[in-house]
Amino acid sequence: MHNFEKRRDRYEAFASFEKPLVNLSFELEVPEFRPFCKQNGLPPFHFFLYHVLHALEGIDNFMYRIHQGEVIKIKDFWASYTVINQDQNLNFARFEMTPDLKEFVARSVEAKKVAEASTRIINKSEDLSEYDQRRNIHITCMPWLKLTSIEHPIYQHKDYDIPSLAWGRFSEPRDDGRLTMTMSVQAHHGFVDGYHIHLLAEAIAARIARTMTS
Repeated sequence: MHNFEKRRDRYEAFASFEKPLVNLSFELEVPEFRPFCKQNGLPPFHFFLYHVLHALEGIDNFMYRIHQGEVIKIKDFWASYTVINQDQNLNFARFEMTPDLKEFVARSVEAKKVAEASTRIINKSEDLSEYDQRRNIHITCMPWLKLTSIEHPIYQHKDYDIPSLAWGRFSEPRDDGRLTMTMSVQAHHGFVDGYHIHLLAEAIAARIARTMTS
């Protein structure tokens, strides 16, 4: 929490706002990882999700939450994302994070199957304790669309402290070995500035590059 104390006055300023959220959409550029995934039998979405979530975990500003009226820094969070079920309706996959890539992908694929098979909505935040509700990151991917922007449904803007990320369709392969997609990042502005979203984008690309060369 030492780093947070350096920006407590910024938090208190934005916390007084009715809608203290920052929401940026930008073109994320990363190494073209799909051939690597094909060679190693890794589903591209789950591979990319692994690097997004671990990049978030490495930046303090995305780990701050409001719990019982005070700011805390969570130690970890659930891996979760939206899924379309057998009725073509929204559902939620959720599983425990792990630093091991292959284990993460296995857990993610299994969680997706469970969410796809369920006709009722599952893995809602209401099912968790008050503290575990704070251990969350909201993730959605819309691979059918070239995303330009998004507005997430929010129960109450003033106290909303869970980062929400979304991305759309990946670009076609580029000659320079890069891949792009539009990504949207929403977070409490008392915790996160545009600079921290820039750091997140850099961290995602760097982590993917390290995995591909390790």
